[in-house]
Amino acid sequence: MREDSPVSHQPNGAAFDLVLLLHVACVVVGVATTVTSAATASRLRRLTERASPLSEATARYFAPGVNWAGRVMYGIPVFGFALLAMSQGAYALRDAWVLSGLSLFALLVLVAESILWPAERRLQIALADPMAEGVAPKVGVLGDVRAMAWSALACLGLLLAGSALMVAQP
Repeated sequence: MREDSPVSHQPNGAAFDLVLLLHVACVVVGVATTVTSAATASRLRRLTERASPLSEATARYFAPGVNWAGRVMYGIPVFGFALLAMSQGAYALRDAWVLSGLSLFALLVLVAESILWPAERRLQIALADPMAEGVAPKVGVLGDVRAMAWSALACLGLLLAGSALMVAQP
């Protein structure tokens, strides 16, 4: 809570609690999807190096389509702004921890939209070849696997840093 705030209590109420729960749920889903992305990229790297066939789970992960579970992360600032509005002045956009959290989220979106999800899409295309019996080290595949793994870890770090910041509210 801000020291200069006339409000002397933490925001509460069923609506605030529900929005806070949705905000946290978006973070949890974001953490789960980035951990899954990093683990799957690591698994794919090993399969590619051995020219082994894809496991059913790995093939299912790289099935063509948008990673909608990952996009749930966009709910983090949406519910965060709702929490600010519902806080009755206890929190404000000008608070340093709120601005820092928004900066971390902007960096998260930059990494996910420019590196992680494009690498996933390129791998979906590369692995959709019905003639491939195994994952041969195709040109670009290993680079995309590395990009996916490292960007997923970066996104995970940003999510965890933002979570720590929101809990601490320095």
